[in-house]
Amino acid sequence: MRNERLRWLLLSAIFAAITAVLSQLTIPLPLIPITAQTLAVGLTATILGSRYGTVALLIYVLLGAIGLPVFTEASGGLQVLVGKTGGYIFGFIVTAYVTGLYLEKTSFTFVNAVIANIIGMIVTLIFGSIQLKFVLDVPWDKAFAFGATPFLMVGVIKAVLAALIGIKVRERLVATRLLRTQQSITN
Repeated sequence: MRNERLRWLLLSAIFAAITAVLSQLTIPLPLIPITAQTLAVGLTATILGSRYGTVALLIYVLLGAIGLPVFTEASGGLQVLVGKTGGYIFGFIVTAYVTGLYLEKTSFTFVNAVIANIIGMIVTLIFGSIQLKFVLDVPWDKAFAFGATPFLMVGVIKAVLAALIGIKVRERLVATRLLRTQQSITN
């Protein structure tokens, strides 16, 4: 039992690190950049599920909050979390939980993973747009026009990629017993 918990915590830490690395892959845009950060969030939730996916993203956010350069463009610190992109970052925690929970309540299949990751993308965009509204002091329609609309198409592509890669990696981790699920424990 104790070894199993340690295994999950190590996996969570590894996925926090993967998120930090993928956060550095950026396409700069004038207001909010497009990053591989959200792809990492989707992968994390698809592979680890709700509980440890959320733990991984909590670790990631806490590392950034204390100033480690884990956020986009090697940034970190509380100023990022209260800035124009902070809502997305806080949204990652909820996204990981919601995406993983959807998969746990249905099944870890490609189709369900696509649906779960699209729902997760919407959660992230809502959190990001809400904070953008207050930080930039703009009306709601402008906040969503700037904070969500430009990212919908790219978000769907990332959701499909996270589902495709995430389900395959999860299956391989379960098959090699590096990731143990309730089903793999009873078999």
